[in-house]
Amino acid sequence: MSQEQPKRPQDPIKYGDVLPVSGDLAQKPIAPEDAALMQSAESRILGHTQPGGVASVMQSAATRNEQAGIVGHGDITDVTGERGVSVTETQVPGQRIITESVGGQVVGQFVEPTPVQSGKTGVVRESALTIGEALEATAHTVGDKPVEQSDAAAIQAAEVRATGSNVISPGGLASMAQSAAAYNADCPSEEEKIKLGDVLSGATAKLPADKAATRQDAAGVASAEMRNNPDATAIPGGVAASVAAAARLNENVTNVM
Repeated sequence: MSQEQPKRPQDPIKYGDVLPVSGDLAQKPIAPEDAALMQSAESRILGHTQPGGVASVMQSAATRNEQAGIVGHGDITDVTGERGVSVTETQVPGQRIITESVGGQVVGQFVEPTPVQSGKTGVVRESALTIGEALEATAHTVGDKPVEQSDAAAIQAAEVRATGSNVISPGGLASMAQSAAAYNADCPSEEEKIKLGDVLSGATAKLPADKAATRQDAAGVASAEMRNNPDATAIPGGVAASVAAAARLNENVTNVM
């Protein structure tokens, strides 16, 4: 009678396995928050996620790593968290050069044709992630988490900083989040609770205004989230974590016009 052999633990998919990187980054497993940030960066410049591109590769690897229990749904690689991801666009007559980087290392580059515009050459624009895009990244990383008061407070703080107004718009993100938190507090069924993904999907379009995330924005959102959390901590992969990751990325962004 044959016995089933125990399954060997699955090896993590590391950056060095799928992308041309070296050093410490090459040995790091690709995490879900890394992939979410690259998806937002690609969408910012390209208008969509490039099929078969860097973000797509990272998402596939992160999903497999999560399924294998190697990384958590809200995890971010320390190198990526510190140095960020970026997508840059260099325009020259008749084409634009797209360069994608992770942790300061170039991992992809391709050329797209563009209409020729006289008098404008050598324009470089780099992706600065907005608060709205950071909220959308939260929907990717912890979208299945029921909305709690700490989440609602963080979303409200993010909306205030994105719009520059303390007035909470009826039907806006903050209003939706507060209603969801109140509903969930009295809802006995976990399945029926309103999730963060329900509120934050398409967050950029739901905001009346938006802005690039800064360290000050991240600090304000984190303070609101922790003040309203009984444990006085930020949620891994949550609203504060996503805004902080976007702010760190933006510190490395330089616009040359």
